[in-house]
Order: sequence, then C-alpha cells, then structure tokens
Amino acid sequence: MVTEAPALKMFENDKGVQEVATDRNGVQQFIVSLFAKRKAQPGEFAGKGEEIKVTLTADPGEDFEEGTYIELIDATVSYWERNGRSGLSFRANGMTPLGAKASAAA
Repeated sequence: MVTEAPALKMFENDKGVQEVATDRNGVQQFIVSLFAKRKAQPGEFAGKGEEIKVTLTADPGEDFEEGTYIELIDATVSYWERNGRSGLSFRANGMTPLGAKASAAA
C-alpha cells in the first residue's frame, strides 16, 4: 500500500545542493514509500508489516495516492554495506494498481 506518493529521488551533492538521482544512463529515478506485508493464506497469520522505500526506474505516473494498493514490476532486493553500515535496498521497474495488468512499466 502506498504511504507516500511517488516523487523524484533526490540526493545532496558534495556542495550541499539537492540534485535529482539518475542511473548510469542519466535516466531520472523515482522513490515511493510503501507499507509492505506478506499476504497470508487462509488460516495463516500474516505477521507484521514494515514501511519501505522503493526506487523506481521509470516514472510511475500520477495515479498513485496514499492508500492505493499496488503491485511492483520486476522488484528486486539488494544487500549493501558502506562505512560500517548495512541494509537492504528495494528497486522496481515500475508499479501498477493492484489487479491491473503489469504489461507496462509505468
């Protein structure tokens, strides 16, 4: 479920100025905040969920407001370590409203 609508992914450069994040090819990246929780099967306990931020490699459009249930397209999770810190990063090629066909990456 969307908890914060998609927006351009930003970062602070060495001079303290905010810049738009891009991939190696210069394509703008987007970020969306989601509440993720495993879908329980009948008779199962779903467990706790968690808010995650997912980097999107394509503009998802404007039809994703807070509370919208979505499906991620080609989602991946990567482990990272840097300067004594570590974590997981989430990435997807796009997202669609839950139940919609995932034929397009936006």
